[in-house]
Amino acid sequence: MSTILKKSNTSIIVHILLWVFFLAIIATQSYARFSTINNEFYILNFIFIAVFYFNYLVLIPKFLLNKKIILYVIISLGLIISVIFILENFLKLPLKPTFEDQGFKNNLPNHREGGMNLRPPILLLLFFALSTCIKLVAEWYKSEKERTIVASQKVTSELSFLKAQLNPHFLFNTLNSIYSLANKKSDDTTVAIVTLSELMRYMIYEANEEFISLEKEIDYIKNYISLQLLRLKDSSGVRINVHGNLNYKIEPLLLISFIENAFKYGTDYKGKTDITIKISIINDELQLEVYNLSSLQNAINKDSGIGLENIKNRLNLLYPNAHTLEINNTKKSFQVNLKINLKK
Repeated sequence: MSTILKKSNTSIIVHILLWVFFLAIIATQSYARFSTINNEFYILNFIFIAVFYFNYLVLIPKFLLNKKIILYVIISLGLIISVIFILENFLKLPLKPTFEDQGFKNNLPNHREGGMNLRPPILLLLFFALSTCIKLVAEWYKSEKERTIVASQKVTSELSFLKAQLNPHFLFNTLNSIYSLANKKSDDTTVAIVTLSELMRYMIYEANEEFISLEKEIDYIKNYISLQLLRLKDSSGVRINVHGNLNYKIEPLLLISFIENAFKYGTDYKGKTDITIKISIINDELQLEVYNLSSLQNAINKDSGIGLENIKNRLNLLYPNAHTLEINNTKKSFQVNLKINLKK
């Protein structure tokens, strides 16, 4: 509430200062020309300002912004004509040319009975049009600001939802790997549990940040790979290569789904594993290449694509127009090529 009142007070002060500045200029010009400021100056400007705010605060919000355009035009024209009529007939303000004021008294006849002096009516129209323009621009700015806030909140909520999907999905697959080791009574079970605790610590305490150090993200990936290697009979088919400057920031848990997918489907029915992972950072661009076997027995189905759909959505939300993703899926292999423009 205090913030709203503060903004309202600021707006009022700005309006007052602008009017004071505007009227000061007009008054200075009038005084310089006639060596006086007559009552007509105060009456006319008071009426013009009243019309300005009547249009600004009443007509536009009630009619124009509610798309009652025809009714708004009719009422506006009626208001302008009524004000001009009142000025001339009731307040007796001179709206017709007075050539005496222009130094033509002795040369030309008085034309107060002639055509209407356009200055007050034109000023009235200008004040009215100005109030319409200012109000419409203010409403547009307000709606754009609200739209940006809503869009930002939507992105934040979607990212939170996607991360909530990712963590249980990853944990489920990792626990399956540890269960496999425990079932075989492997001595590596203890190592796997310690490694898992490191991974969980990263996800719980560090991955909640908006951006994380790329070096930490790579270390997380290496720990994940080392955990997966424990369950493989032959790890010689797994190759990982990381090179380049890691002094960058990246959205946490952004790459793991592709690597997780490779280990999940990178072993054929004979138990042969063939996985290649390359991570390169070249000229502020991260390049990820992941290749794995894709046997008929482990062919990806719709239900198993949660991680990939998750990462596609996150990339579109976090790196719009700043990434490219190519996925080549054949009967024998699955390959991912991802490029992301990074920020230091």
